[in-house]
Amino acid sequence: MKIVMAIIKPFKLEEVRDALTGIGVHGLTVTEVKGYGRQKGHTEIYRGAEYAVSFLPKLKIEVAVASDLVTSVIDTIAGAARTGQIGDGKIFVMPLEKAVRIRTGETDVDAL
Repeated sequence: MKIVMAIIKPFKLEEVRDALTGIGVHGLTVTEVKGYGRQKGHTEIYRGAEYAVSFLPKLKIEVAVASDLVTSVIDTIAGAARTGQIGDGKIFVMPLEKAVRIRTGETDVDAL
């Protein structure tokens, strides 16, 4: 089992969710985060004054999946979240040692 964590632009959430549902992923966790990558933020002009925005709003999506689905989940997220612009995001994959469904007590892949 693996956890796939993706940092994406906020307006791409619905596309990513729909694409993941299309390949059979039924649950995900979304967190609002702020950060920057190589672009190191940007400047905005508000009422004639220039402001530096160092941390850009992003969404972090976490999906727990069976190991055999990791490649298709990565490809699906990358395809749905891509705009071709700077700041599209990143995808990280981490091992998941154990999962337990609290309601039923199911464990590991059955709990996903």
